[in-house]
Amino acid sequence: MKHEMALRTFAFITVFAHLSSGILAAEECVQASASLLPTSVPDIKVPSDLWLPPSVVNTDDYKNAKNWKPVQVCGVPADEKVCTTDDSSFPTLTKATIGKVPQFSTPTTLDILQQAVSAWNGGAGAWPQMSLAARCEAVGKFLQLIEESQNELATALMWEIGKSWPDALSEVTRTIQFGRAVIAAIQSNDPDIASDEMLSSGSHRAWMRRAAIGIVLALGPYNYPINETYATLIPALLMGNICILKIPTVGGLVHLLTMEAFSKALPAGTIHFVAGSGRATMPPMMKSGEIDALAFIGGSGAADELIASHPHPHRLKVFLQLEANNMAIYLKDLFESKDKVLLNNALEQAIIGSLSYNGQRCTALKVHFVPTAHAAAFAQQLAERVAEMSVGLPWQQHAGDKYSKITPLPTDKRIQYMQELLQDALAKGAKIVNPNGGEVLGGPESTLMRPAVLFPVTSDMRIYVEEQFGPLVPVVPYDDLETIKEFARDGIYGQQASIFGHDAAAVASLVDPFSSVFGKINLNRQCGRSPDEWPFSGRRSSAMGSMSVTHALREFSTPTLVSFGGDEEGSDFVQQVAAQSKFLQPVNP
Repeated sequence: MKHEMALRTFAFITVFAHLSSGILAAEECVQASASLLPTSVPDIKVPSDLWLPPSVVNTDDYKNAKNWKPVQVCGVPADEKVCTTDDSSFPTLTKATIGKVPQFSTPTTLDILQQAVSAWNGGAGAWPQMSLAARCEAVGKFLQLIEESQNELATALMWEIGKSWPDALSEVTRTIQFGRAVIAAIQSNDPDIASDEMLSSGSHRAWMRRAAIGIVLALGPYNYPINETYATLIPALLMGNICILKIPTVGGLVHLLTMEAFSKALPAGTIHFVAGSGRATMPPMMKSGEIDALAFIGGSGAADELIASHPHPHRLKVFLQLEANNMAIYLKDLFESKDKVLLNNALEQAIIGSLSYNGQRCTALKVHFVPTAHAAAFAQQLAERVAEMSVGLPWQQHAGDKYSKITPLPTDKRIQYMQELLQDALAKGAKIVNPNGGEVLGGPESTLMRPAVLFPVTSDMRIYVEEQFGPLVPVVPYDDLETIKEFARDGIYGQQASIFGHDAAAVASLVDPFSSVFGKINLNRQCGRSPDEWPFSGRRSSAMGSMSVTHALREFSTPTLVSFGGDEEGSDFVQQVAAQSKFLQPVNP
């Protein structure tokens, strides 16, 4: 019965049975690996007997087809044999449904929450009471299982959110590597995580371990639905928390492929899944007061509303990764130096930093500050490099067996927002520097947009202060570094900044004030989260808490001491307590 409930509690289950037929060779389009290129749209179905307990399966949420929301891919050619991407023959793109997701009502959501409460059982549940070594083993098994289906996971990402095949696969493999690195950190005998060493201070002795917080509500983003979500979820699970994952509205199907693995690796009730409208599901859970920790990656407005809805916000442990408006600053010496390697590096980093995954990264370079005397030429050089970027569908390969660099945005709303920012900037004096910048290819249903380099961008334009989260590259001319410092000082975000140049005095004059504003200052390189061993943090409305292999473990646990007098050290009593307690059990016996 417990195993049956485990499956029902954990899973939409793995339902990409049709994906194998959807990743066959597409010789009409390109010459490429026969196992990676789709020729047909997958049909993802959700078996009701493995999705939820009977109390939920029997509700209208589940039985009524009208309550299921179609999931549409970002774009497929109306004629699947037409795969060229030159302007004269770019195919008309149409949307295709690849699956459906149930839309949970408030009662259904609260039913799931109560199952999580029962699994936690005031900290006495099976998962929080399991030894840390056993939890590491269970999560390791989960990682092994999803590694075996990593191609299916990457294919799901590629279809639903328009991420190129190499980037989609990289997201999955990096997530697995991150999870294993977290386990390795636990097993490394770090005194702040899980050391076997006894603490000693005067006549006091103690063992220090980290204990679970309780029930963690995790909400992940659409742009990195696996990596960003599991970078919080895996550490939270390892620390013994019971987790509820709210599946993102966009990018949610990929989680279907992890649920069977969870059901095989973890005890019943350890992790639960909620699908549907955020407003119908999230606030009711928060208002119940049963949520002990919130792991939220998304917008600051939604985060504020959720936190405010908790009846005891002082008890709520909060981890947030939110918006950013990361700026790149290009110093005068970059353009005055005879060594053009420095400028070429800056241009390369600017393009990668601005347009990797269409600019849909919180760490993307969002606005570029260039000395006025060089700004127009710099914008033109950016435009020339943008023109060389391949534009197409995420599974397409172009000259040199390179996959599309610019792919469709996942929703029509993203295109609409890009157009709003473009029109505002153009109306206030900016120009699109690159030919056909901002053009949407593929017809009225398409979301495939050519990047647009905008110049000159001024402080009265929306794109100067709003995070575009898309393929727009604004270039701002500046006359002195005070303009830069003012932008940093007066902005509402504080994630990262990039400084390009080799004038040490000028760089240092920015590093010092920036150290009180940003979580990371990058010198002559784009912004980014890597490496995962280092803290990823931010300030102001960009973040609360730090993410890394070890920091995430601390975010989702509480240091807990078992203390005794020095005269008890080495006694049979103390040794027997240590031997019989699962909490005190060594990670590496």
